[in-house]
Amino acid sequence: MDDRKHGPSARLRARRDLPAVPPTGLVHRPNQGIDMTKLKPWLPLIGIGVFAVLLLVVAPAVLSMHWINNLGKYCCWAIVAVGIGLAWGRGGMLVLGQGVFFGLGAYTMAMHLTLETAGPGSLPVFMILYDPSAPLPAFWEPFRSDAFTLVAIVLLPVIVASILGYALFKRRVKGAYFAILTQALAVALAVLISSTIRETGGDTGLSDFKYFFGFVLDDDANKIMVFMIAAALLIVCLLVVWQLGRSRFGELLIATRDAEERVRFLGYDPANIKLVAFVVAAVMASIAGAMFVPIVGIITPAEIGASASILMIAGVALGGRASLFGPALGAMAIGWGQSSLGSSWPSGWIYILGLVFILVTLFLPMGLSSLSGRAKSLVWRSRTAATAPAAASAPVLEEVKK
Repeated sequence: MDDRKHGPSARLRARRDLPAVPPTGLVHRPNQGIDMTKLKPWLPLIGIGVFAVLLLVVAPAVLSMHWINNLGKYCCWAIVAVGIGLAWGRGGMLVLGQGVFFGLGAYTMAMHLTLETAGPGSLPVFMILYDPSAPLPAFWEPFRSDAFTLVAIVLLPVIVASILGYALFKRRVKGAYFAILTQALAVALAVLISSTIRETGGDTGLSDFKYFFGFVLDDDANKIMVFMIAAALLIVCLLVVWQLGRSRFGELLIATRDAEERVRFLGYDPANIKLVAFVVAAVMASIAGAMFVPIVGIITPAEIGASASILMIAGVALGGRASLFGPALGAMAIGWGQSSLGSSWPSGWIYILGLVFILVTLFLPMGLSSLSGRAKSLVWRSRTAATAPAAASAPVLEEVKK
């Protein structure tokens, strides 16, 4: 560089572009393999694909009919958990009353299957036992239609969740107050169903379903078909939550959870953002309840009350509420524990569940899914500690050479 033309300042600027310390260690050529930074955003989608193969291909091929029915039940609970993960993990809304929407979908499907089993123009068996001459209640009649039932499974939770969410979120009800109110609704619905014996079957519930939209439920092939539908719906729910999480709405939902007032100052209404997540979670719970009925074969108020709602929350807390797969896997683990330990040791299962919930809350607030993040953090810290002395000694070696 000619200093007479450019002056010493240009030379100084050119030297500033040079690194202050030479790079330490071996210098490698750019990696020509897979760019993990480009692949990372698609890893959840790959995981969903693997999960779909395990549920839809591997499970029906290797499991017995008993475990296929159990796995179908776990899938229903996992669908509820995925919705709770969206509302609680990303939205910060502790929804303790998902049993309400689970019950709406379950009893909607159960009423249709009961009428389908009774036949055209006939009364359900439990109604005949109480009063053979009584007519069918008016609100039962539309559920003879397949189309009306399917629409009601989706539309009823949307209406109820929209009204409830609008009333609560617009008044800025949140935290423990929101959790208590939602749980109280679940208890109220369970008590209401228990007290209406002639209309809903009361505590004994609705059971003895023989058909599922024309398919005989006693046939093993049809049982596998119902399981496949439940598993496919779980995959769809995971895809919906994954897409919402990477969208603008997902960013606003997390921002509302972490700094609601700042979101309001930016011109967004946090109530509307939380309302959408709450409604989506309600629809997922209703769909799960609808599929729970033909798989298990019975629905009672015990499946939608406070204890059932808390069991759903426990699975989400165990797996990790803020992750994509954590709520689903946690709900499946809790479901397996209830089926295995709960049947062999019913008096001790509730204590085991409580102990697990306490330990996870104390030592793993973000659930078991946070273990991978902690492991990565430990590995990164160990590598940083190992490379720090070499990087610090490099300037000293340069001074010695000079």
